[in-house]
Amino acid sequence: MAHVVVGFERVGAAAGDLVRLASAIDAANAAARVSTTQLLAAGADEVSAAIAALLGEHGQAYQVVSAEAAAFHQQFVRALDAGAVAYAAAEAADASSLQTLEQRVLGVINAPTNALLGRPLIGNGADGALGPAEPGPGGILWGSGGHGGSGAPGQAGGAGGPAGLFGHGGTGGAGGPGVTGATGAAGQMGGAGGTGGAGGVGGHGGLLFGNGGTGGAGGVGGTGGVGGQPTPPAWLVPAARAAPAASEAREARPDCLAAPVNRASTAAPAPTALPAASVAPASPKFSATTSPAPRVRASTARTGSTIWARVIPAERPTGAPGRSRR
Repeated sequence: MAHVVVGFERVGAAAGDLVRLASAIDAANAAARVSTTQLLAAGADEVSAAIAALLGEHGQAYQVVSAEAAAFHQQFVRALDAGAVAYAAAEAADASSLQTLEQRVLGVINAPTNALLGRPLIGNGADGALGPAEPGPGGILWGSGGHGGSGAPGQAGGAGGPAGLFGHGGTGGAGGPGVTGATGAAGQMGGAGGTGGAGGVGGHGGLLFGNGGTGGAGGVGGTGGVGGQPTPPAWLVPAARAAPAASEAREARPDCLAAPVNRASTAAPAPTALPAASVAPASPKFSATTSPAPRVRASTARTGSTIWARVIPAERPTGAPGRSRR
């Protein structure tokens, strides 16, 4: 029975190359169409005209053949592309069925050793989970050890699983990151960040053949804590001020019945008294005219602190006081 192995990736790439080649041929045929099908006669004689017509017929025949070749080329590209897709689908179906069959066969073979020794006879060990979980060892006869799991914060990573007779040891797990430092109290420094966990140890290689596993990377150190707020000195703290005493009396409003309370303030100066009116000498025709003293109108206006008076002078007569009109 013959077996055929097909790389469908290469088949798909070849189909793409053929598509680009067809595009280049079509462009060349289009550029040569006019110059090969519509030739001008070299002269006015009949021989030149016959030669030009013959060459034009050959050019038209070439265009017909090139169109048929382009159609065949397209059909070939489509068939090649469809074949690549069919091969890919068959490969996927066979792979899934083979994997299922392989798992079933290995399950039957490894069942006794798993029950007695806790490890398979053939096969790779399972990878360790996050934290301190240990990975599975490789098969006793054939298989590599599982990879160690990553460590928790501040903890070391898990060690790689050992191999059997043939196989490589598992890679150690990465160490956990350091924890963040605590926040400092008032006026104190912040706490130091935690140390990162150590990387896990690589697993042992096979007894007959195989390399040991690579050790895991160490964890990154934690971030330092934030420092506390500084305590200000005593001389910067302002002293507490006493609350002002309540006023014993308040200003009286016009609509209040309580008597007003005058506060100490600078009183306005009292109005200056005007001199008495002078009397002119007696006249036989006119009597002496006296200028009355200015009249003071008491206008009291209460403010918040004082009582003041406004002096309004009386109106003067038309003539000058103390003079007689002749």
